[in-house]
Amino acid sequence: MIERTFVAIKPDGVQRGLTGEILKRFENAGIKIIGMKMKWIDKEFARKHYTEDIAKRRGEKVRELLLDYITEGPIVVMALEGVHVIEVVRKIVGSTEPKTSAPGTIRGDFTHMSFAHADKEEKSVKNVVHASGDAKDAAYELKLWFTEEELHTYKTVHEVHIV
Repeated sequence: MIERTFVAIKPDGVQRGLTGEILKRFENAGIKIIGMKMKWIDKEFARKHYTEDIAKRRGEKVRELLLDYITEGPIVVMALEGVHVIEVVRKIVGSTEPKTSAPGTIRGDFTHMSFAHADKEEKSVKNVVHASGDAKDAAYELKLWFTEEELHTYKTVHEVHIV
């Protein structure tokens, strides 16, 4: 099942020079990058990404912290394609809470923040990367961040081995 998903390397990942390492992990898994760009977004656009659903699930304070976090510097956004790519990318990225992310995952290797610490300090959890949670989120986020003209079709060597 070939799917598409959305990934963003958040400002802390870009600022720490982790972009290449993160890209490498997806490419090493045979995931195809079909769109990529760097953007520095404003709060108005960030509200479209972190919708009111986040506030309903996690509270308005958390949403505001996320809006501040994602707008504090440039981010690298990607459209990825591959077999069960949404699930595979989530495994590569690791748990949303870095403290519980397994070693070998992006968040497990490059972050260690906990929800409890972030709450105590009243700051966002710096977890380096965002990845769509499911097919519905992926469809919404891809459409929000990319036009059809910005998504590309091509064959990779990996497709020869999985098709």
